[in-house]
Amino acid sequence: MRISVKVKTKAKENKITPLGETNFNIAVKDLPIEGRANAKIVELFAKHFAVSKTRIKIVSGLKSKKKIVEIE
Repeated sequence: MRISVKVKTKAKENKITPLGETNFNIAVKDLPIEGRANAKIVELFAKHFAVSKTRIKIVSGLKSKKKIVEIE
């Protein structure tokens, strides 16, 4: 399943907000430095969908606020 994600970094809390079945807004506390925010996004989606972190990949948008995330 592929998911469209819009990311806000430097937020007050880590939070996932579903906008539909395949669209999400996500806020992370981490800064977008050295992949820290991307790692937190993978961790939050793993908890949200109850799957292993290894089953979640950021397919596009590694350096963008708009990302496509794939869950196997």
